[in-house]
Amino acid sequence: MSRTRTLIARSREDHVLANVQLEGRGMVALYGQFHGTVTVLMTHSATTFLPASTMGRFADKVVTGNDASTWARENHASLAAEHDVFVVLPATANVLSAAAATGAAPNMLTATIIATTAPVVFFPVMSAQMWAKPAIQRNVAQLREDGHDVIEPAVGPRYDVALGNFVQSPAPPSPPQFIETVWKRLAANATDSR
Repeated sequence: MSRTRTLIARSREDHVLANVQLEGRGMVALYGQFHGTVTVLMTHSATTFLPASTMGRFADKVVTGNDASTWARENHASLAAEHDVFVVLPATANVLSAAAATGAAPNMLTATIIATTAPVVFFPVMSAQMWAKPAIQRNVAQLREDGHDVIEPAVGPRYDVALGNFVQSPAPPSPPQFIETVWKRLAANATDSR
């Protein structure tokens, strides 16, 4: 059985959106750029931020884990086994530190990261102060040592909802940069598996 080329991505603190540039940039542009299926993995918090039905417009499959009747077929083990690449966008300080780097699995997102043998690509997005903290940098180094790709974020203007204005901070990649990075990882993974 061949694996599908599927993308799972993460957005906002505990808000998971597939192949989405946060604030909607690139959401439509990215969908359709990959052959195979696109899966959105949304945490419970994510579904309070954005309905799963909305994400369903930009993905082949949306998994929330909220419906116990789906757990037998949509769980961390099945999601990990079905995907060629796992993309976390944006990777918050919480996901980088509290979960992924330490091996904690408090939700389906982090459990799937731990369970997958596919490449995991993290696109960090957080405040400049958070990104500069030694604890964050230690966890980024640990993730890289563990074989994950942590894309160095570009610093630029980003709208901070909490502050209500634009700030200079690590920002999400542009949709073309995101697409190029994911394509390169898929191509490298295909070459590695031969």
